[in-house]
Amino acid sequence: MRLTLSNLAVSVGAVLVVVGFWAYASGNATLNLAGFFYGFPVLLIGIALKAVELKPVPLSQPTPPEVLALRDKQATPTQIQVRKDISRNRYGQYVHLEPALKALKLFLSNEEHPELNGMREESRDGAYTLVLEFESPMIPFSKWQEKEDKMTRFFGPNIAIDLTQPKADWVEVALIAVPAEAAAE
Repeated sequence: MRLTLSNLAVSVGAVLVVVGFWAYASGNATLNLAGFFYGFPVLLIGIALKAVELKPVPLSQPTPPEVLALRDKQATPTQIQVRKDISRNRYGQYVHLEPALKALKLFLSNEEHPELNGMREESRDGAYTLVLEFESPMIPFSKWQEKEDKMTRFFGPNIAIDLTQPKADWVEVALIAVPAEAAAE
């Protein structure tokens, strides 16, 4: 079990509740009150966090060591932030990158939106590339293509966007690092 905020709250809350019951059974009123008054709210907060928890996006393939070295040299602040955001637990969002998808008008509703199901890191023509793998049955690939320039501005500077559709209802958004000198040309 991975240590997350929700797991921590559920665990601490459960321990306090058990201590409260034990204290009640043994006649320790002070510990009993502490166990119940702190244990139940912490346990309920943990359960609520569990209900709105968004799991990290998995790597669809392992990152080779040469790409890791390339990431250290070339990754833009945006690529670093996107990778960090999608590789950790999130709370209170329906999907990863929800604010970005809303800004790009690709998040139509809580029922109609692309879902980020994987990511991978690779090298494209010697440039560090973060590839986001979306399942997008509700939004056609043509709509994604219409947003390509807006994506470039949204994720930029020093990032080029490459959209591909490897199979039906899937879209890959590649965030390709562009060196500052090359972007100025």
